[in-house]
Amino acid sequence: MASPPPKQTMKERILETADRLFYLQGIRAIGVDTIAAEIGISKRTLYNHFPSKDALISAYLERRFVQPRPSDKPPVEQILATFDSLERRFSSRDFRGCPFVNAVAELGPGDEDHSVKNIAIAFKESRRVWFRDLLKQLGVADAEGLATQLVLLVDGSIAQDLVRDDPAMARAAKQAARVLLANAGVDIGDSGLADKPKVAAKNRGG
Repeated sequence: MASPPPKQTMKERILETADRLFYLQGIRAIGVDTIAAEIGISKRTLYNHFPSKDALISAYLERRFVQPRPSDKPPVEQILATFDSLERRFSSRDFRGCPFVNAVAELGPGDEDHSVKNIAIAFKESRRVWFRDLLKQLGVADAEGLATQLVLLVDGSIAQDLVRDDPAMARAAKQAARVLLANAGVDIGDSGLADKPKVAAKNRGG
């Protein structure tokens, strides 16, 4: 019989609740009072674990800073699978875009010490470097430049989906990625075939 999952610490409960509310409703819209009330604790208890809202925001973004899982799949498949993953995320009714871009856009000049912007830059750069390293394995001459173009496709498809509520934006970005890879001399093989539509329409309903 499997052991029950370990009980969450109060710090984990606070962070999990903040993560959900910040992402779905916005960082500015959610105060520490709301987070504390959602959990059923006092603000003082919350501040015992996170001394300020800014500290909680930074912890929220660091929690979202997850590296891609190692894979034995060929590099070209890993690159193109990024856009399949995006399409699945776009079709989720609780998708609200990139949490790092959202945080920078929301906080803007209020991020006086640039802590939020620095975390966002580090995340975006980690994704670009991930693409770059895969492209180097494929022997692409300008792996740096093509990696930048691929992350632009990722971020552009996210923006388009938020405006259009259309997961097919990820598919369009994947097709553009195939063109870029082929032009860089990468053999995309069967992955160059057109995808069949996977999601007919975005399900935002209940």
